[in-house]
Amino acid sequence: MSDVAAAGTQDTSGVVMREPGTARGTWAMQSLFEHLLESPESGGNLGVSLVTQPPGVATPLHRHLNEAEAFFVLDGTLDYQAGETLHHLHTGCFIYLPAGVPHAFRIRGDQPARVLALTTPGGLMSLYDEVGLPAQEHRLPGADGQSPGEEIAKWAQVAPRYGLQVVGPPLPE
Repeated sequence: MSDVAAAGTQDTSGVVMREPGTARGTWAMQSLFEHLLESPESGGNLGVSLVTQPPGVATPLHRHLNEAEAFFVLDGTLDYQAGETLHHLHTGCFIYLPAGVPHAFRIRGDQPARVLALTTPGGLMSLYDEVGLPAQEHRLPGADGQSPGEEIAKWAQVAPRYGLQVVGPPLPE
């Protein structure tokens, strides 16, 4: 049998395709997470989200005990600390973080950043669902989002179940 014929008979039941703007959305960290590939769809192997974050958003220095992460910057600028090194990322930059590496970031400039975020294994994005809210629309949350204070209380409760450990402060403004 030819390669073309064999390729035409392969099982494609696990294929996932999303049209722009159709992924399930979550508002967390004052940001929009569009779930392009959810962990159950990949058998738990991979999670992929399109993340839009406003200027100034920052995470504390933290590490993930279970997941490696990778980010490709589609638009915007951000400072990203990985271990002891501070990286200045801009449109077109890519960064990979093995599990356990302490890291933090801050969105810089006056425009939102858009980042393609990948996690392996893929369950980490469920954390954002637990601390955030279902997005009413594919946009940054406004007054219809939750306050940082409300969300931080949820992070403190939920993060340990996902192997997320806070190990230091956010990057300075």
